[in-house]
Amino acid sequence: MTGDVPPGRGDPPPAADPPAVGRGGRWRDQAVALGWLVVAWLLLWGDLSWGNLLTGLVVGAAVLFFFPLPPVTFGGRLRPGALLVLAGTFAAELVSASVHVAAVALRPGYRPRGAIIAVPLRVRTDLNLALTAEVISLVPGTLILDIDRARGVLYVHVLDVRGPEDLAASRDRVLAVERRIVRAVGSPTEVRQLDLEPADRRNQP
Repeated sequence: MTGDVPPGRGDPPPAADPPAVGRGGRWRDQAVALGWLVVAWLLLWGDLSWGNLLTGLVVGAAVLFFFPLPPVTFGGRLRPGALLVLAGTFAAELVSASVHVAAVALRPGYRPRGAIIAVPLRVRTDLNLALTAEVISLVPGTLILDIDRARGVLYVHVLDVRGPEDLAASRDRVLAVERRIVRAVGSPTEVRQLDLEPADRRNQP
């Protein structure tokens, strides 16, 4: 695997303990999750009716009861300016990557090389891992293959790798996405963590 993190040396520093969630916060998170499950149920059936609404509530409650997920609480702060930067940069990268992938696909006789890189993130919360992985996967030419939740590492498949400089550039792009996301919705503590060097670079001679 190209760009793997060496055992021991590549382990990110221990993450800070997540903030304690009170009973009111847990109930709020469960209510939000139930609401989204009901919305997904109604979209699946394509019919807004009292029967589907009640069935969605029952099914959603059963899913949350029998398959409880670890709580993903939002302790950050929304910053409209940084959100606009995140959206604008994502749109620009989407267009640029689409043009690049199309050019690679239409180039006669060209066989692009792919690689799998491991990118340790600096903010290892579940929310940051999920958002960063989602944004990366939406851009053509990159795909999240696996997530090491305990170590905060994303394993990313990248297209059209010609040399080590392309691997470094791909890592930088992933970390840049993380930076924009954290600056848009992260807490002040998480924003300060962005100044830390990723573990795989800090441990290199």
